Amino acid sequence: MSGIYIHIPFCKQACHYCDFHFSTSMKKKDEMVLALAKEIKLRKSEFKNEIVETIYFGGGTPSILSSKDIRLLMDAVFQNYTVIENPEITVEANPDDLSKERIIELSKNRINRLSIGIQSFFEEDLQLMNRAHNSEEARACLEFATQYFDNITIDLIYGIPNMSNEKWLQNIETALSFGIPHISSYALTVEPKTALHNFIQKGIIPQPDDEVASIHFNLLVEKLEENGFIHYELSNFGKEGYFSKNNSAYWLGKKYIGIGPSAHSYDGTQRGWNVSNNSLYLKSIQEDKLPSETEILTKTDRYNEYIMTGLRTMWGISLARIEAEFGISYLEHLNHQAAHYIEEHLLFMDENILKTTKKGKFLSDGIASDLFLLNLE
Repeated sequence: MSGIYIHIPFCKQACHYCDFHFSTSMKKKDEMVLALAKEIKLRKSEFKNEIVETIYFGGGTPSILSSKDIRLLMDAVFQNYTVIENPEITVEANPDDLSKERIIELSKNRINRLSIGIQSFFEEDLQLMNRAHNSEEARACLEFATQYFDNITIDLIYGIPNMSNEKWLQNIETALSFGIPHISSYALTVEPKTALHNFIQKGIIPQPDDEVASIHFNLLVEKLEENGFIHYELSNFGKEGYFSKNNSAYWLGKKYIGIGPSAHSYDGTQRGWNVSNNSLYLKSIQEDKLPSETEILTKTDRYNEYIMTGLRTMWGISLARIEAEFGISYLEHLNHQAAHYIEEHLLFMDENILKTTKKGKFLSDGIASDLFLLNLE
């Protein structure tokens, strides 16, 4: 099974922490939608032997598209690819786009999963991050969305400057009060060249505190597990039957095609990425050219990717797979590097599967980088 990701490179305004590719000018939106549909068609040969299980509209802000735009893009997928009978079709949306009327429209458009960028239910946090919605819209959209969609995930951000533990717990409790079956939650990170980075450099906003983020993460895990959520990936929590099929496919190394400016693709042996420039992307597609670059992944690249993705998930790293797919030298390296973390109770072995302990979960990315192999090839 494979997936198709469609990147919608437009937003109403720039969030202070965001470094994704997008434009706040909508002048070329219609032209872009047609180009996205054309790229979908141009790349169908890549999946001629594949069955599409997930379609994911990301961005940017996909909810700024009209229902007609979304339908055109979905039709392009169904007309050019083999799609399972009931694919998971996710649209990322911002609360300010989700009026009751809009939610009903989306529910009639083959979409069966909403990913809503709540981030926080507190006005001061939303203003600090320069979100386009307010706290009232955050609550109102969930009130309506839960009436028309069963499968909803929301994003929450922790480690925000001046966010107390009590305030963070209130955010979690508010989310739980709506009966949401899936939550994705991330620490506020400071990316170079973002407005947030600039504000911190000037002393306008304090630097996020790693210790505070760690405490918030542990509170999140404890609270959600108490309420029946499964912590199946570092940043993702789902009730049974509500794990993201799109994201799980990525972590489990399945193939996917990324459509649109800056979108990435993966076929098991090579990775590709489209140009991160709307004008260049449009020009290339109009000339029937794919505006992308590719790289062939070495065995070491593939090993490192498996380490990174595997350690973030509840499925862990299979030592049997390491030996079978990469060889004994890779297995010996992994065992040698992991020994220290096992002694420190950050990693443990479960029936030949290497996993993070509860204590090690928050540190999994850093641990993974130490398990990488850099120069065997």
